[in-house]
Amino acid sequence: MVRSQRDLSRELTNLQLFENPQFKLEQYETPPHIAADWIWGMAQRSEVAGKIILDAGCGTGILGLGLLLMGARKIYFVEKDESAMKICMENYNKLKKEYEIGEAEFILHDITLFDAQVDVVVQNPPFGTKEIHADKAFLEVAFKSAPIVYSMHKYSTEKFVEAISKDFGFTITNKTRYEFPLKAKYEFHQKPVKNIDVGLWRMEKD
Repeated sequence: MVRSQRDLSRELTNLQLFENPQFKLEQYETPPHIAADWIWGMAQRSEVAGKIILDAGCGTGILGLGLLLMGARKIYFVEKDESAMKICMENYNKLKKEYEIGEAEFILHDITLFDAQVDVVVQNPPFGTKEIHADKAFLEVAFKSAPIVYSMHKYSTEKFVEAISKDFGFTITNKTRYEFPLKAKYEFHQKPVKNIDVGLWRMEKD
């Protein structure tokens, strides 16, 4: 286990990132400093150590790997992009050589096919701007899989997040706002970094 939020952020910074991010899948890394703040907050609430957690749409694994570094017992890494999953597995194997970390199960399929029960779900799903309602499918699975859900979305979709959580019998207990820096990765990007206003919602079953 790492001993401080700064150490956690540093370890996450050293992970391998997307090689060829897919535009349609809205593949953007959760920045290490945001992931570390998110995970550290969960640890302070005793929601990490010894827990079984789903990292939905895990990409290259930054959230789930950070949770393992903080003592999670098992992470389900679910991702439908094979190249991203390959990097996630390589990142896990690298960390396993350096730390005593928990179990990982790597599941290469669409999130809608996940059917296990876990203690917590974490996810930074597609924002639903390229494939409409892509984020809705992630939330529906999350609400069926765990009593506690952490989900990151564009802050402008706040009313949607509030409505769907209520529909599934969840209460929003915390909301954290971040400036999410998107580095230019696609040809149409005109600026090297664009900041997106995002929110991280914590939702708990009523």
